Amino acid sequence: MSNIKRHDGGEGDVDAFLARVREMPAPAAGAGRGRLVLAMDATMSRQHSWDMALTIQGDMFAEAGRAGGLDVQLVYFRGYGECRASKWTPDTAVLARLMSGIRCMGGRTQIGRVLKHLKGEAANGKVNACIYIGDALEEPIDELAAVAGEIGLLGIPVFMFQEGRDATAEAGFREIARLTRGAYFRFGGDAAKILRELLSAVAVYAAGGYAALESHSAQRGGAASLLLQQMK
Repeated sequence: MSNIKRHDGGEGDVDAFLARVREMPAPAAGAGRGRLVLAMDATMSRQHSWDMALTIQGDMFAEAGRAGGLDVQLVYFRGYGECRASKWTPDTAVLARLMSGIRCMGGRTQIGRVLKHLKGEAANGKVNACIYIGDALEEPIDELAAVAGEIGLLGIPVFMFQEGRDATAEAGFREIARLTRGAYFRFGGDAAKILRELLSAVAVYAAGGYAALESHSAQRGGAASLLLQQMK
Protein backbone atom coordinates (compact mmCIF):
# COMPACT_ATOMS: atom_id res chain seq x y z
CA MET A 1 0.00 0.00 0.00
CA SER A 2 1.23 3.50 -0.88
CA ASN A 3 0.31 6.99 0.26
CA ILE A 4 -2.77 6.50 -1.81
CA LYS A 5 -4.11 3.75 0.39
CA ARG A 6 -3.85 0.48 -1.42
CA HIS A 7 -6.06 -2.37 -0.76
CA ASP A 8 -22.70 5.31 -26.27
CA GLY A 9 -19.96 5.50 -28.56
CA GLY A 10 -20.52 5.00 -32.31
CA GLU A 11 -18.10 4.01 -35.06
CA GLY A 12 -16.89 7.60 -35.42
CA ASP A 13 -16.03 7.75 -31.73
CA VAL A 14 -14.04 4.51 -31.99
CA ASP A 15 -12.14 5.83 -34.99
CA ALA A 16 -11.30 9.05 -33.16
CA PHE A 17 -10.11 7.11 -30.11
CA LEU A 18 -7.90 4.85 -32.17
CA ALA A 19 -6.50 7.82 -34.08
CA ARG A 20 -5.22 9.24 -30.80
CA VAL A 21 -3.64 5.90 -29.84
CA ARG A 22 -1.90 5.82 -33.21
CA GLU A 23 0.05 8.95 -32.30
CA MET A 24 1.63 7.36 -29.21
CA PRO A 25 5.23 6.15 -29.32
CA ALA A 26 5.39 2.38 -28.98
CA PRO A 27 7.07 0.83 -25.91
CA ALA A 28 10.61 -0.24 -26.68
CA ALA A 29 10.97 -3.84 -27.79
CA GLY A 30 12.49 -6.11 -25.20
CA ALA A 31 11.74 -3.69 -22.39
CA GLY A 32 10.29 -6.47 -20.23
CA ARG A 33 6.78 -6.82 -18.86
CA GLY A 34 4.41 -3.95 -19.42
CA ARG A 35 2.92 -2.11 -16.44
CA LEU A 36 -0.63 -0.78 -16.73
CA VAL A 37 -2.58 1.18 -14.12
CA LEU A 38 -6.33 0.51 -14.19
CA ALA A 39 -7.90 3.48 -12.40
CA MET A 40 -11.62 3.64 -11.67
CA ASP A 41 -14.18 5.96 -10.15
CA ALA A 42 -15.94 3.81 -7.53
CA THR A 43 -18.48 6.39 -6.40
CA MET A 44 -22.14 5.38 -6.16
CA SER A 45 -23.13 5.90 -9.81
CA ARG A 46 -20.45 3.53 -11.06
CA GLN A 47 -21.53 0.06 -9.92
CA HIS A 48 -22.70 -1.10 -13.35
CA SER A 49 -19.46 -0.12 -15.06
CA TRP A 50 -17.41 -1.56 -12.20
CA ASP A 51 -19.06 -4.94 -12.74
CA MET A 52 -18.44 -4.67 -16.48
CA ALA A 53 -14.76 -3.86 -15.93
CA LEU A 54 -14.48 -6.84 -13.59
CA THR A 55 -15.51 -9.08 -16.47
CA ILE A 56 -13.33 -7.35 -19.04
CA GLN A 57 -10.10 -7.32 -17.02
CA GLY A 58 -9.60 -11.05 -17.52
CA ASP A 59 -9.53 -10.54 -21.28
CA MET A 60 -6.96 -7.76 -20.88
CA PHE A 61 -4.60 -10.08 -19.01
CA ALA A 62 -5.13 -12.95 -21.45
CA GLU A 63 -4.42 -10.90 -24.56
CA ALA A 64 -1.48 -9.02 -23.04
CA GLY A 65 0.01 -12.31 -21.84
CA ARG A 66 0.45 -13.38 -25.44
CA ALA A 67 2.46 -10.21 -26.02
CA GLY A 68 4.97 -10.89 -23.26
CA GLY A 69 3.13 -10.20 -20.06
CA LEU A 70 1.47 -7.42 -18.15
CA ASP A 71 1.46 -6.30 -14.53
CA VAL A 72 -1.66 -4.37 -13.52
CA GLN A 73 -2.30 -2.12 -10.56
CA LEU A 74 -5.86 -1.21 -9.58
CA VAL A 75 -6.44 2.33 -8.29
CA TYR A 76 -9.88 3.45 -7.16
CA PHE A 77 -11.60 6.12 -5.10
CA ARG A 78 -14.96 6.31 -3.36
CA GLY A 79 -16.68 7.66 -0.25
CA TYR A 80 -15.22 10.52 1.78
CA GLY A 81 -11.59 10.85 0.75
CA GLU A 82 -10.94 7.12 0.26
CA CYS A 83 -8.43 6.43 -2.51
CA ARG A 84 -6.57 3.13 -2.67
CA ALA A 85 -4.06 1.35 -4.88
CA SER A 86 -3.39 -2.38 -5.04
CA LYS A 87 0.00 -3.99 -5.38
CA TRP A 88 1.17 -4.70 -8.91
CA THR A 89 0.00 -8.13 -9.99
CA PRO A 90 0.47 -10.37 -13.04
CA ASP A 91 -2.41 -12.57 -11.85
CA THR A 92 -5.91 -11.98 -13.20
CA ALA A 93 -7.43 -14.02 -10.37
CA VAL A 94 -5.86 -11.77 -7.74
CA LEU A 95 -7.20 -8.64 -9.40
CA ALA A 96 -10.62 -10.21 -9.89
CA ARG A 97 -10.86 -11.13 -6.20
CA LEU A 98 -9.92 -7.59 -5.22
CA MET A 99 -12.41 -6.00 -7.58
CA SER A 100 -15.24 -8.34 -6.62
CA GLY A 101 -14.81 -7.37 -2.96
CA ILE A 102 -15.26 -3.63 -3.62
CA ARG A 103 -18.64 -1.92 -3.70
CA CYS A 104 -19.22 1.59 -4.95
CA MET A 105 -19.99 4.30 -2.39
CA GLY A 106 -21.12 7.91 -2.62
CA GLY A 107 -18.46 10.61 -2.80
CA ARG A 108 -16.74 13.16 -5.00
CA THR A 109 -14.17 12.50 -7.70
CA GLN A 110 -10.47 12.29 -6.78
CA ILE A 111 -8.87 12.25 -10.22
CA GLY A 112 -6.10 14.54 -9.01
CA ARG A 113 -4.98 11.94 -6.49
CA VAL A 114 -4.94 9.30 -9.23
CA LEU A 115 -2.72 11.46 -11.43
CA LYS A 116 -0.33 12.26 -8.58
CA HIS A 117 -0.15 8.56 -7.79
CA LEU A 118 0.91 7.88 -11.38
CA LYS A 119 3.83 10.29 -10.92
CA GLY A 120 4.88 8.47 -7.79
CA GLU A 121 4.73 5.05 -9.43
CA ALA A 122 6.77 6.30 -12.38
CA ALA A 123 9.54 7.27 -9.98
CA ASN A 124 9.79 3.61 -8.95
CA GLY A 125 9.72 2.08 -12.42
CA LYS A 126 8.35 2.49 -15.93
CA VAL A 127 4.57 2.75 -16.24
CA ASN A 128 3.54 2.04 -19.83
CA ALA A 129 -0.03 3.33 -19.74
CA CYS A 130 -3.02 4.18 -17.54
CA ILE A 131 -6.67 3.42 -18.24
CA TYR A 132 -9.19 5.58 -16.37
CA ILE A 133 -12.93 4.81 -16.31
CA GLY A 134 -15.39 7.30 -14.83
CA ASP A 135 -18.48 9.40 -15.45
CA ALA A 136 -17.88 12.71 -13.65
CA LEU A 137 -15.29 15.38 -12.88
CA GLU A 138 -15.76 17.56 -9.78
CA GLU A 139 -12.28 19.08 -9.44
CA PRO A 140 -10.70 22.24 -10.93
CA ILE A 141 -9.59 21.30 -14.42
CA ASP A 142 -6.63 23.71 -14.35
CA GLU A 143 -5.15 21.83 -11.39
CA LEU A 144 -5.67 18.48 -13.10
CA ALA A 145 -4.18 19.78 -16.33
CA ALA A 146 -1.00 20.86 -14.56
CA VAL A 147 -0.40 17.35 -13.23
CA ALA A 148 -1.46 15.75 -16.50
CA GLY A 149 1.17 17.82 -18.31
CA GLU A 150 3.84 16.47 -15.97
CA ILE A 151 2.65 12.92 -16.61
CA GLY A 152 2.84 13.56 -20.32
CA LEU A 153 6.49 14.52 -19.95
CA LEU A 154 7.07 11.20 -18.18
CA GLY A 155 5.73 9.35 -21.23
CA ILE A 156 2.65 7.83 -19.56
CA PRO A 157 -0.37 8.00 -21.87
CA VAL A 158 -3.70 8.11 -20.02
CA PHE A 159 -6.68 6.57 -21.80
CA MET A 160 -9.80 8.33 -20.52
CA PHE A 161 -13.02 6.33 -20.82
CA GLN A 162 -16.23 8.21 -20.01
CA GLU A 163 -19.57 6.63 -19.24
CA GLY A 164 -22.51 8.92 -19.95
CA ARG A 165 -22.61 12.41 -21.45
CA ASP A 166 -21.63 14.85 -18.70
CA ALA A 167 -20.19 17.83 -20.59
CA THR A 168 -17.82 18.91 -17.81
CA ALA A 169 -16.40 15.41 -17.53
CA GLU A 170 -15.96 15.16 -21.29
CA ALA A 171 -14.06 18.44 -21.51
CA GLY A 172 -11.77 17.50 -18.63
CA PHE A 173 -11.22 13.93 -19.80
CA ARG A 174 -10.32 15.12 -23.29
CA GLU A 175 -7.81 17.60 -21.90
CA ILE A 176 -6.13 14.98 -19.68
CA ALA A 177 -5.91 12.61 -22.64
CA ARG A 178 -4.44 15.36 -24.85
CA LEU A 179 -1.82 16.45 -22.34
CA THR A 180 -0.64 12.89 -21.68
CA ARG A 181 -0.77 11.86 -25.35
CA GLY A 182 -3.38 9.29 -24.48
CA ALA A 183 -6.89 9.04 -25.90
CA TYR A 184 -10.53 9.73 -25.00
CA PHE A 185 -13.56 7.52 -25.61
CA ARG A 186 -17.18 7.76 -24.47
CA PHE A 187 -19.18 4.57 -24.12
CA GLY A 188 -22.75 3.72 -23.22
CA GLY A 189 -24.40 0.79 -21.51
CA ASP A 190 -24.58 -1.10 -24.81
CA ALA A 191 -20.87 -0.78 -25.62
CA ALA A 192 -19.41 -3.64 -23.55
CA LYS A 193 -18.07 -5.48 -26.61
CA ILE A 194 -16.33 -2.39 -28.01
CA LEU A 195 -14.94 -1.50 -24.60
CA ARG A 196 -13.60 -5.03 -24.16
CA GLU A 197 -11.83 -4.89 -27.52
CA LEU A 198 -10.37 -1.45 -26.92
CA LEU A 199 -9.10 -2.20 -23.41
CA SER A 200 -7.59 -5.47 -24.58
CA ALA A 201 -5.87 -3.68 -27.48
CA VAL A 202 -4.45 -1.04 -25.12
CA ALA A 203 -3.20 -3.78 -22.80
CA VAL A 204 -1.50 -5.61 -25.67
CA TYR A 205 0.10 -2.37 -26.83
CA ALA A 206 1.35 -1.62 -23.32
CA ALA A 207 2.83 -5.09 -23.03
CA GLY A 208 4.51 -5.42 -26.39
CA GLY A 209 4.16 -2.39 -28.63
CA TYR A 210 3.37 -2.37 -32.34
CA ALA A 211 4.57 -5.88 -33.19
CA ALA A 212 2.43 -7.40 -30.45
CA LEU A 213 -0.59 -5.41 -31.59
CA GLU A 214 -0.03 -6.59 -35.16
CA SER A 215 -0.09 -10.22 -34.03
CA HIS A 216 -3.13 -9.57 -31.85
CA SER A 217 -4.94 -7.98 -34.80
CA ALA A 218 -4.25 -10.97 -37.05
CA GLN A 219 -5.76 -13.32 -34.48
CA ARG A 220 -8.62 -11.24 -33.10
CA GLY A 221 -9.54 -8.52 -35.56
CA GLY A 222 -12.14 -6.06 -34.26
CA ALA A 223 -10.87 -2.91 -32.59
CA ALA A 224 -7.29 -4.15 -32.76
CA SER A 225 -7.53 -4.27 -36.57
CA LEU A 226 -8.88 -0.71 -36.66
CA LEU A 227 -6.04 0.42 -34.44
CA LEU A 228 -3.46 -1.33 -36.58
CA GLN A 229 -4.83 0.20 -39.80
CA GLN A 230 -4.48 3.69 -38.38
CA MET A 231 -0.95 3.07 -37.11
CA LYS A 232 0.37 2.09 -40.54
